[in-house]
Amino acid sequence: MAGEKERVALSSIAASGGLTAAKAAVGFATGSLAIITDAAHSFIDLLATVMTYFAVRVGDKPADDEHHYGHGKIESISALAETALLFVLAAIVIWEAGHRLLQGSPEVEATPVAFAVIVGAIVVDFFRSRALTRIAHKTSSEALHADALHFSSDLWASVAVLIGLGGIALGFSWADSVAAIAVSVLICIAAGKLGRKTIDTLTDTAPEGIAERVRNLLARVKGVVAVERVRARKVGPTTFVDLEVATSRTLPLDRVAAIKNEIVQRLRAELGEAETAVTVVPRALDNETVLERVMVIARNLALPVHHVTVHAIGNKLSVSLDLEVDGSMPLGAAHDIASRLEGAINDELGPEVEVETHIEPLQVEDMTGHDASPERTGAVEAALADIAGRLGAVRDVHDVRMRETVDGEIVNFHCWVDPALSVHDVHEKVDALERGLRNTFPSIKRVIGHAEPGSQNK
Repeated sequence: MAGEKERVALSSIAASGGLTAAKAAVGFATGSLAIITDAAHSFIDLLATVMTYFAVRVGDKPADDEHHYGHGKIESISALAETALLFVLAAIVIWEAGHRLLQGSPEVEATPVAFAVIVGAIVVDFFRSRALTRIAHKTSSEALHADALHFSSDLWASVAVLIGLGGIALGFSWADSVAAIAVSVLICIAAGKLGRKTIDTLTDTAPEGIAERVRNLLARVKGVVAVERVRARKVGPTTFVDLEVATSRTLPLDRVAAIKNEIVQRLRAELGEAETAVTVVPRALDNETVLERVMVIARNLALPVHHVTVHAIGNKLSVSLDLEVDGSMPLGAAHDIASRLEGAINDELGPEVEVETHIEPLQVEDMTGHDASPERTGAVEAALADIAGRLGAVRDVHDVRMRETVDGEIVNFHCWVDPALSVHDVHEKVDALERGLRNTFPSIKRVIGHAEPGSQNK
């Protein structure tokens, strides 16, 4: 894409140079101020296209340590310089044309060569303007867009000159000065449009309608509950978007990361070349349950909790939970942690809420060990099968694994359970099986049973 921009800029240099030479030669030969003005306009276009060429080369350089947002604004600076040149030219021409109208116009010849050069210039300007506009839109190049405006204003200026030559041919000596003023007015209009667009870019004016487009797009992203802020600016072909969105504070971090990634992908699809910075703000939603609120509080304090139960006793709310702490920690330190958690829950739910915490030991370091002997594992498997047979609901204990560690033996097993039973009933049955095994083998530190839904014949 960068090579295409440079090629069209080089071709514009050649076109501007040829038009400038042809118009200047005819203008001085005929004495036409309008043609000389048009030649000066083309000469400025030549200078502008040279600046454009170097601007697109520099502007396409990637971001570096000194230019974190790239070099795209070099093109805007080039376009601003072109705007200033156009206004200076227009002012000089209007001054000279007014002087000629008041003091009398020198004799101007409307020769066939003059007509031919101006008509040729109109044709060249038309095709150059179209080519530049196409590439400018394709690459979002400020400098090429400025170049396109130059050639477009050249075209209409040449039309005004052509009309002026026609008036001279019909005997109206003032037509040349009037045409020159008309050319200057067209130059000012083109410069005004270009200047406004360039200043908007240099002052980080947001692209028109982008905030509404972004908000409408984010409304379709699942998990985004509000759009707090949208800021955008254009630097060369790249749109930089700074967003702040709100999501439920109960969402896990991986889900928040997925939402941010979806936002970035959707904006690229909508805006093309876009660099997006997304800040996610956690928000407490009105439909949060008490359980969700308690889990959020524990997560924010980096405390592992489980068995959270919430009871409404009359008009009073009671919350109980199990808190896991390092088993080697002194009880006083563990109680302080539990008190901090209870205080945070009361701050969130209200001081009248009853909070009870059951402290449990947590394994904080990996335990080293090895598989138990086949004889020991077989004995444990037989005991599990016997206990399961007495319980009735648990069937086909299988995949029994037993490991010996420095802290005691650990047993894992799978079993089949009637799929129609509730989770609560299954937990009670499997828990009874685990307790029965520990009673049979006191050296077993922990038993982990995995219940699977199975039919009666399994």
